[in-house]
Amino acid sequence: MEMTKNPNQCVFGLDIGTRSIVGTVGYKNSENRFQVIAQVSKEHETRAMLDGQIHDIEAVSKSIHDVKRELELTLGYELKDVCIAAAGRVLKTVTISAEHTFDTDTVITKEIIHSLELLGIEHAYEKLKKEERSSIFRYYCVGHTVVKYYLNDYNMLSLEGHKGRKISADILATFLPEEVIDGLNKAVEDAGLTVANLTLEPIAAMEVAIPENIRLLNLALVDVGAGTSDISVTKEGSIVAFGMIPFAGDEITEAIANKYLVDFNGAERIKQACLDHEEITYTDILGFSHELTAAEIMDEVDQIVHRITKRIAEKITELNGGKQVSAVFVVGGGGKLPTFITSLAQHLELPKERVALRGKEVLQSVDFHETNVEVDSMLVTPIGICLNYYEKRGNFLFVNVNGQMVKLYDNNRLTVMDAAIADGISTLDLFPRRGKSLEFTVNGTNRIVRGEPGESAVILLNKKEANLSTPIVSRDVIEIIRAKIGANAVVSIGDLPETKQTITFELNGVEVTCPCLVEVNKHLVAEDYLIQSEDEVKVLNYYTLEQLLQFADLPYHPSMNINGQQIALSERLYENYVLQFDLDEMTSVMEETNSAATVELDSTQEKELPEEDSIVKDIVVYVNGMPIPLKGKLSYLLVDVIDVYPFDPSQAGSKRLVIRLNGEEAQFVSKIKNEDQIELFWM
Repeated sequence: MEMTKNPNQCVFGLDIGTRSIVGTVGYKNSENRFQVIAQVSKEHETRAMLDGQIHDIEAVSKSIHDVKRELELTLGYELKDVCIAAAGRVLKTVTISAEHTFDTDTVITKEIIHSLELLGIEHAYEKLKKEERSSIFRYYCVGHTVVKYYLNDYNMLSLEGHKGRKISADILATFLPEEVIDGLNKAVEDAGLTVANLTLEPIAAMEVAIPENIRLLNLALVDVGAGTSDISVTKEGSIVAFGMIPFAGDEITEAIANKYLVDFNGAERIKQACLDHEEITYTDILGFSHELTAAEIMDEVDQIVHRITKRIAEKITELNGGKQVSAVFVVGGGGKLPTFITSLAQHLELPKERVALRGKEVLQSVDFHETNVEVDSMLVTPIGICLNYYEKRGNFLFVNVNGQMVKLYDNNRLTVMDAAIADGISTLDLFPRRGKSLEFTVNGTNRIVRGEPGESAVILLNKKEANLSTPIVSRDVIEIIRAKIGANAVVSIGDLPETKQTITFELNGVEVTCPCLVEVNKHLVAEDYLIQSEDEVKVLNYYTLEQLLQFADLPYHPSMNINGQQIALSERLYENYVLQFDLDEMTSVMEETNSAATVELDSTQEKELPEEDSIVKDIVVYVNGMPIPLKGKLSYLLVDVIDVYPFDPSQAGSKRLVIRLNGEEAQFVSKIKNEDQIELFWM
């Protein structure tokens, strides 16, 4: 027995409930059995706690101190460290939908699925803050589960490996408010204690009622307390969801009080008689004495029991993604009523042996050194709080994310994704994103050109490559290099295949092939124009006469006609239109135009040149490599070459006349000088 007195080997656990505080001290022996050497229970003197949350820190702290002092008197030494649990009823559960759309069909990987879940938790967190109307307090995500997956809006059991453009999920996320933790820590510290471990009551109950070796199964645990029924769901070795309904034992007690006209405490005694299957004699508030059997009492409360179990069954199914669990374990005083288990099984549509009350039978590995302890389901959570210390689960830990220390609630399945959430990293920084797309129309048809693909986020865990689903532990160093956005889409008019088309006309028996003209928003543009979103691109299937003449470098003449009909400069000419004109008159017009330009330029030069330079000059220019002498003028224009060089406009055999002066584009009225190099040909 000396071992039991050694404070270094003992664990002190406090179950701080709404109605009472239970303190338990014990240790694990060499046979791995937990030895309870002292236990004290004390009811709150006032309503210092409501629904599992501390409202009067001073009053709760006093009750904790009283429990601590009484245990110390039994043990003979001072208690310094304590294990505590936050009530399941203070957890905030949010159901939210999240979706992500890809630019193209994409194979869905585990990393993409984790990013989708992260997006859902982000949405849930924002929804919670909005509903709670609080931007002051933080919330810790203590668990989440996917209710349903969708691929291209179709319900799917799993997304991994499938290909699609749109994925979405309905996600149930559970959060623990930071102020709850702060209140518990303050009350404990004011009682002269230091928190050695903090967990959640549902997790503590799980420690005893559902051992880890069976958590691979899809199970539910229901802790039926006084004011609430707390629910948790296990699957694949972890607790995946928490929930609560505000109906439990007190509602049954109140129904008994109303039926039999007794006060609350009297109703509690009557309810206890049902649990013990005893007959009871009671006196109502009018002073009349009555005798009842347990069966009579159960008949009266049967309807309220069915109502509570129906709500519990609905919540279990909701937390499990709309599916039936394999089995349900019930702990807590409210679940001890004879018809409670049967009614719950009925509403869950499970065989009655699949819904079981867990009490004495799950405490077989626990030894109580005090002989007056009633071993039942009421002790599951207090013992679980102590046992959780050995597992070190449900506490808070710290990791380093991009140089910042981040506090996380340890639910025994933390991943890089949880650290990213706590650090406030957005899914936009994790999903690879394409650059901006261009959306425009070509000849009235919608066209989308995608931006370049982005680069995925790079995740390093302790300097080694990792991903969002990589498990983490305390003191891990995580570096998240945010995803990069791809380059925006860039498209020029010349990149469009439609702009490669040509249109052919016939000019005096000669075929001339022209590139199609392009309008953007009703304005002609060149092929290097960069298309903008919402642009309206139109590839024209015609030239106006004016545009065709500009392309062919020909002047307009009234003799021009189509099928003998005279046309204006604005007339539209379509594929294979035949344009006819008098070639002699056209040549005369060109010569007159060039001569007029020469006279005008000569006149200008005469005014500008000094008298000493007003002398006739002879020069030699080279046309297509051939030396052409020009004589008898003060200055010369390129058109002067036509008088000497054998150039015949009627020989136009292709697209347009090319005129270059010293390698640069030129015109007939361009000024030329000695030794100039001239190129003159039909392209």
